[in-house]
Amino acid sequence: MNPAGTSRTCARCGHCAKDDRLTQASFVCTACGHAAHADVNAAVNILRAGLALRQAAQAA
Repeated sequence: MNPAGTSRTCARCGHCAKDDRLTQASFVCTACGHAAHADVNAAVNILRAGLALRQAAQAA
């Protein structure tokens, strides 16, 4: 899966904006206020996307 944008997308609400990534390490969603380390936030998004792909492949 392509990880592009995963560190700018909120793992809680799905909002994606450049302003959510304040620094290299800091993520704060401007929509819902969710705050996390940017890499952890991206990892959650990548995990969810990977699980969705696996589920879709199993259903096919």
